[in-house]
Amino acid sequence: MLDDLKIISEIDKSEMLSAIENFSKQIKESKNIVESSNISNIYKVDNIIISGMGASAISGDIIQSLYRGKSNIPIFVTRQYDLPKWANKNTLVLSQSYSGNTEETLSTFKNAYQKHCKIIGTSSGGKLQEYCEKRNIPHIKIPSGFQPRAATGYMLFSLIHAINKTGVVTYDFEPEIKETIEQVEDFTRHNNRNVAEKENLSKQIAKKILNKTPRIYGWDFYTPIAKRWCTQFNENSKIISSFYEASEASHNDIVGWSANPESSKNYSCIIFRDHEDESIYMTTHLNFMKELFEGAAGTVIEIPVAGKKRLAKMMYLLQLGDFISCYLAILRKIDPTPVSVIIELKEKLAKL
Repeated sequence: MLDDLKIISEIDKSEMLSAIENFSKQIKESKNIVESSNISNIYKVDNIIISGMGASAISGDIIQSLYRGKSNIPIFVTRQYDLPKWANKNTLVLSQSYSGNTEETLSTFKNAYQKHCKIIGTSSGGKLQEYCEKRNIPHIKIPSGFQPRAATGYMLFSLIHAINKTGVVTYDFEPEIKETIEQVEDFTRHNNRNVAEKENLSKQIAKKILNKTPRIYGWDFYTPIAKRWCTQFNENSKIISSFYEASEASHNDIVGWSANPESSKNYSCIIFRDHEDESIYMTTHLNFMKELFEGAAGTVIEIPVAGKKRLAKMMYLLQLGDFISCYLAILRKIDPTPVSVIIELKEKLAKL
């Protein structure tokens, strides 16, 4: 089925695969988008808060993890309707909503404005753009017409370029972005719909986890990528999924796996591996977990990363998860794009 382009086009009616296959294009365009925005140097910033929900917030999680060892300024991610009490005029709030109409993000934007925070908005339009323009606040306008989760390249890399343009973090990500583009383009060449299953890693993994509940294990800077895999399985594949962080899993999660042999067989455990960045402690944790899962889960899959720098490695894994989730949807004969239950909830919230 996964090698039949006609079947793929019949199921993937809204072309989610096309958006994933054009990930590098989004990365490249992001720099010009930010350069054309009215962002200038920002002085006296004590902390950064990235505000968003769903796919618009995952970029914040990735930024927080990516910058952890590169920024002297703490970075927080919020998915609430308001900001922490400590947010003030020396806080930079990066307000993210792909549609520009996310209730939680708009509420947090108003709260940030009341607290006299420094603000930069990112959206494809909507009320967030209106709020920014009305208050003369910098706004990054990214292309419309995508599902939010299919615009992660725009959201994430616009954030990276925006932070760089403000000068609040001095680390230069340009060399890493260059490697990332090369990595992503190479990955797409080997995993797009035209590549046969026998040579396509994404298609192979999708078949392995079909009819299983995926449980993804990340660690350190790969934890937000594990979360991304989970939410992509939720939204694209329309299945229940979960993620966990090692070594935290070694303090609680592994006990459940050791005592539920009947239910555990319904799961597929996916473990991210990076022997260059794994400490001896993390390697011990992951090896132990793998051995435990092999005796308990239905399938166990180790995913080795590719790339040299962290950003390229993270994007390799992110794109792999995106492709797998789409191919899994096609195997289940489900269009990856529609998320009707989310729209139903938003309609209810809009009436409040």
